[in-house]
Amino acid sequence: MTRRRRKKLSRRLVVAALVGDLAGVRAALRAGAPAETADTAGSTPLYLASVSGSADIVRVLLAAGAFPDTESGIGSEGTPLCGAAAWGHTEAVRALLDSGADPNLREDHGTGLAPLDWASRGPYPETVDLLVAAGAHPSR
Repeated sequence: MTRRRRKKLSRRLVVAALVGDLAGVRAALRAGAPAETADTAGSTPLYLASVSGSADIVRVLLAAGAFPDTESGIGSEGTPLCGAAAWGHTEAVRALLDSGADPNLREDHGTGLAPLDWASRGPYPETVDLLVAAGAHPSR
């Protein structure tokens, strides 16, 4: 695959994940888009799907080889698990944990908040309970 084609497919995958287009995500992956990719701002498809609560897309990306703990963004986003936990997206959190996401991995290269910190800031008791059951503990 040429570099140009790979870049185009990566862009299609990121956009499909951003807008919650499951069929588009599957099509981009089938066409050869790498599951572990990012846009020019460093946003990964897995992070974008996680923060929007698109658990089906999260599962598809993980099955295609996206790493559950890859940090997204250039200083302004975080890990997929932190993103999902911050908004109380319990099914996305479950999918990430089931795929081996570290429930205690703090964002910002280990200096920021942990998933449990984020979930505890909102009214998300189900997400908090799921993280605690997975062994999460507050970072501070």
